[in-house]
Amino acid sequence: MEKPEREQPARRPGGHHSTRSSSRDDADVCVVFPGLVTRESCCSFTCELLKHILHQRDQLPLPYEQLVLFCRGHQGSNEVMRRPIKEASDSRQCQRSLSDLAELMSQLEVFFTLTPVPRVLLLLGGSPVSPKEMYVIDMEGIQVGNGEQSLSPRPCLRQLFRALFVADPFSDLRSSSLMTLVLMVQGHRDCATEWFRPKLNYKVPTRGHTLTIKLSSNGESASDLSDDYIWFQAPITIKGFQN
Repeated sequence: MEKPEREQPARRPGGHHSTRSSSRDDADVCVVFPGLVTRESCCSFTCELLKHILHQRDQLPLPYEQLVLFCRGHQGSNEVMRRPIKEASDSRQCQRSLSDLAELMSQLEVFFTLTPVPRVLLLLGGSPVSPKEMYVIDMEGIQVGNGEQSLSPRPCLRQLFRALFVADPFSDLRSSSLMTLVLMVQGHRDCATEWFRPKLNYKVPTRGHTLTIKLSSNGESASDLSDDYIWFQAPITIKGFQN
């Protein structure tokens, strides 16, 4: 499958709530939402960014939704037997990666119902303590609300991806080889998660390329975390694949 050409970044309009550092190894994109945001929306932001980053960093040959349609169109053992071996292998790899992604996102939905989530780390390549690339989703500054008090998730997602499009943080990065992705999520130590594994002594890496996506509400600054918040690691890794 050939990867579709990406749009060229638009010129940054004045007054947009996004910034980018000048360093090639450390970039920031800041998004300020004009109101309260639900935990469910925060989970949606995390899942959409996970899918987007995997595609942008050449770990998925197509956007996630297109891959789902592709795999659905190649299901059935008889059809697999009729196709060339490499194509069948690609289809199996596609289904395996999508299955792992679906499981990870499903478990994230559960985790966000158990605890506030200040930060999520998406670690590509290397190891969790020394990744080649780290993507930080910083949600400490988000003001959480419920029900009708909160913003609808769709406009928030549009605002988030508009900021990413304008900042264009991936354009300076070289095409990458296949890597594995490890997800770390921060939550309350007593959240009683049954799937994520607590990592009491985990330290956020300080080396390698880092992109921080900082989300907040109405310009509120991030609050200091207490010792009651620790890192949890997803028990599965997402393996990239290409065609």
